[in-house]
Amino acid sequence: MSERSGWMVTTHDWSDDLDTHHLALVRENAAVYGAGGLRHMILEVLAYANDEAEARCSVGLAVVSMTDDGTVTIADDGRGTDTRLDQHGKAVRKPVMATRDIRFFDVADGPTLPDGLPRRGMSTVAALSSVLVHENRRSNGTWTQTYRYGIPDAALHALPRAPRTGTVVTFRPDARIGGPTRLMSGDARAFPWLRLEMRDRG
Repeated sequence: MSERSGWMVTTHDWSDDLDTHHLALVRENAAVYGAGGLRHMILEVLAYANDEAEARCSVGLAVVSMTDDGTVTIADDGRGTDTRLDQHGKAVRKPVMATRDIRFFDVADGPTLPDGLPRRGMSTVAALSSVLVHENRRSNGTWTQTYRYGIPDAALHALPRAPRTGTVVTFRPDARIGGPTRLMSGDARAFPWLRLEMRDRG
């Protein structure tokens, strides 16, 4: 256990669980950050799963499930989102949903996703979703949290430890989000460290 102020910043700033200004900016500019529709939002989540698999030097599995109401669940078999104990023994998960990704958000000449649009981070998915549930399963525990337009309903909630590690993200885009609603046939090739499975749940 240690003070959060000393935790190294690599993708997100650990010192702040919630950046309301950032989330509001995304919501107020939905036409920009929501361009690409549901397809782009799925690609944003898959990009993190691909990063995780590459970091482990092992091809991972990502299962994309969709329902008729537009809800998407993406489950991977990685290590689960980084979660640590602070100096008070409180579990702190890397704030990937509620703060900007410092590597990608509005970075000039940043990477693009298979739809040709910039990668900006999972906080854009959360900010543009009426509901998003983020469950992470680590070797030292399992936690879940629900967000509405990027704002958490409550504190991080511990669950019984899962038998396998991974991350599960379930989200429903705001009704204003238009554009493509499905992945394209060539999208999987952009994620060489993932094996994708598509499932429709009706």
